[in-house]
Amino acid sequence: MSDLEQRCIEAGLKMTGPRKTILKVLGEAGDHPSVEAVYERAKALDSSISIATVYRTLNMLDELDLVTRHEFNESFSRYETNMEHHHHLIDLETGQVIEFQNKELELLKEKIAREMGFELVDHRLELYGRKIKNKASK
Repeated sequence: MSDLEQRCIEAGLKMTGPRKTILKVLGEAGDHPSVEAVYERAKALDSSISIATVYRTLNMLDELDLVTRHEFNESFSRYETNMEHHHHLIDLETGQVIEFQNKELELLKEKIAREMGFELVDHRLELYGRKIKNKASK
């Protein structure tokens, strides 16, 4: 049983076949798939899964904070499991989403919140950029 599946059970979710398949797709995703991508991947594993089931399941998982829904300045949402804290750098030219962690950044966020009289309880950081083209490649 995957960690995500265990967290779903602990949250009181019944583990149906379609839900297990959707969790498998999310757990194996190396990217941040859209609803349609999750549906296509799940459908390849279980032809009985409907897009409505994928929508309902992703919305429920998002409400339970088991997945995170991202919009990344696009016209659709992307999803990922909410298993570890990290941030995103989005390449504006290719749409590639790069995950990263940085200890110095974590300490700085805590320091800023403390200096402003707050305890930091949650946050998201998305950076948008373009690859720097070196002068030699011109």
